[in-house]
Amino acid sequence: MSSTESDEDLTRKERREQARTERKAMEQAEAAGAARRKRLTQLGVIVGVVVVAIVVVLIATGSGGSSAKLAHNTAERSTLVSNVESEVAHIPQNGATIGNPNAPVTLQYFGDLECPICRDFTLGALPQVIQKWVRTGKVKIEYRSLETATREPEVFKTQQVAALAAGKQNKMWQFLELFYHQQGEESSGYVTEKFLQGIAQQVPGLNLTKWTTDRGNTVLAAQIATDGQAANAAGFNGTPAFLIGKTGGPATKLEAASLTDPASFNEAIEKLLKG
Repeated sequence: MSSTESDEDLTRKERREQARTERKAMEQAEAAGAARRKRLTQLGVIVGVVVVAIVVVLIATGSGGSSAKLAHNTAERSTLVSNVESEVAHIPQNGATIGNPNAPVTLQYFGDLECPICRDFTLGALPQVIQKWVRTGKVKIEYRSLETATREPEVFKTQQVAALAAGKQNKMWQFLELFYHQQGEESSGYVTEKFLQGIAQQVPGLNLTKWTTDRGNTVLAAQIATDGQAANAAGFNGTPAFLIGKTGGPATKLEAASLTDPASFNEAIEKLLKG
């Protein structure tokens, strides 16, 4: 065999070795890619499972939390209802208004049932204002709706109409008080039909059939819109907000220094009564 032939054979052998090396490298690369794709797939499955688990937990929490604040214990519910009833008992009510229709002073209270600061006022200074001024016939309070804390407009409308519907039986203030006492965490989605039904069932003497029917009254929805317009005209963008004045006359803003101490309300009322 000539040296030329030997060189050619060697070259072919080198090419075969090179090709074999390249194929092995490709096979290793493919194997690595397959392993990587498998890991990514497994990771994707894990992430998907985690996401599903989180969604399930959120749904369970939301549905469970819808009535979590309601007083389920018989003794607890009885005490709460008794306390609320004693606060407003024997005080005239007319729709959204509590107090003597001929009271010389009118306090307008703009609120959102899901507003935690409204809860502070309703459980703080308000009972003292009711005891000192409303029960004695000197002040009447009008509750007016202003959406601030409730994130979904339809939920806001539904819950406020539910309260106004109780007002058709002159029991709106029992509904309001019971709602605020059992208010859930803001933006947690706790206000469901079950929650509203639970509040209504706690209102002593409320005819639930009539209450359900009255919730469809378009006049009540229109009242919420009117309240919102009045709040805008007054420059209110937060709740609770207050207007106060002599009944039948112009009303002015009441800037309360505290929502748990009635001093600011007492001062404004006394000033108007001295007139």
